[in-house]
Amino acid sequence: MSRQLKTFLKMKTLLKNARELKGLKTREVAQLLGIDQALISKFESGTRKPTREQVVKLASLLEIDLETIMVVWLKEKILYEIGEDEFALKALLVAEEEIRYQSKPSKKKLSTTLQKILDEIDTLKTKLDGFLQFDSYRIAQALELEYTFESNRIEGNTMTLRETDLVINEGLTISGKSMREHLEVINHQEAIAYIKDLMQRNSSINEREVLSIHNLILRGIHPEDAGRYRKVQVMIQGSSHMPPQPFLVAKEMENFFIWYETNKSILHPIVLAAEIHERLVTIHPFIDGNGRTSRLVMNLILLQHGYIIANIKGDYDSRMQYYQALETAQTKNNKEDFLLFIAQMEKESLERYLNIIGQ
Repeated sequence: MSRQLKTFLKMKTLLKNARELKGLKTREVAQLLGIDQALISKFESGTRKPTREQVVKLASLLEIDLETIMVVWLKEKILYEIGEDEFALKALLVAEEEIRYQSKPSKKKLSTTLQKILDEIDTLKTKLDGFLQFDSYRIAQALELEYTFESNRIEGNTMTLRETDLVINEGLTISGKSMREHLEVINHQEAIAYIKDLMQRNSSINEREVLSIHNLILRGIHPEDAGRYRKVQVMIQGSSHMPPQPFLVAKEMENFFIWYETNKSILHPIVLAAEIHERLVTIHPFIDGNGRTSRLVMNLILLQHGYIIANIKGDYDSRMQYYQALETAQTKNNKEDFLLFIAQMEKESLERYLNIIGQ
């Protein structure tokens, strides 16, 4: 949307038009977001302004571009505060200069080691781009099966790769395996199909999509928690890090999506994907399924940028390296090991794909 059009947009018009386009009533919006219906009506009449948190939720539900709605929201907030003060324009000019100075986006300086592996990855990706049309569906299907197997194995699922194949492709029930393990396999494969659909539609990563991915992961396992933020405190598996208290989860997730929107065009896609994974699993917004959901969101970003699924192995050594890199990022505020780990996983996945097609 052009800057000029954003200038004249009004919050009330933006919200009402988006709601009607979605075919929703104010009552339905209120129920879906947990906001009083009277407030929704006041937002649309212009007699009440939503909070930042409410703006993020409305943008996600009504599929409004976050940048567009945030610019309109901030514009109206500024106008409300300064009105027609005689010094308003001068104050705005000074504020603009200060904001530009303080928040000018800059690319994060990468270590020599990380930059080297990113360059190697992009060389491999360029090579692969010319061969993806050759039997790519069959190869992708096999690699996605392995991804489901490994991602579930990290979380303790005991099914073998062959058993995973039989459940997914033959619809068989494996003797001696629990119903939960069967559902974990089926759900994860459906979640892969979902992120591939999001990739095809070039859907932005927002709260609704993340909750939908999580809903698929826990469907039939914890139906009361599927697609919902946790309401109790938990301990992160394999880490001494304590995630935010339940009442802070929604706020942390709001900041998570704002961080993504701010950095999605600045960071290298591999770094962006790894950061998203680490940030999401550190918030630990769900009672269960955080690891699988974080890896799926990470891989959605990779797919959207033309890379392939980074498959983290579930064997003991790989799992320990994965957990240790995560814990270092969480407790020491040093993400280098984790960024390198994810980059290495993507590089190995690309090399394997090229090896399969004989290149």
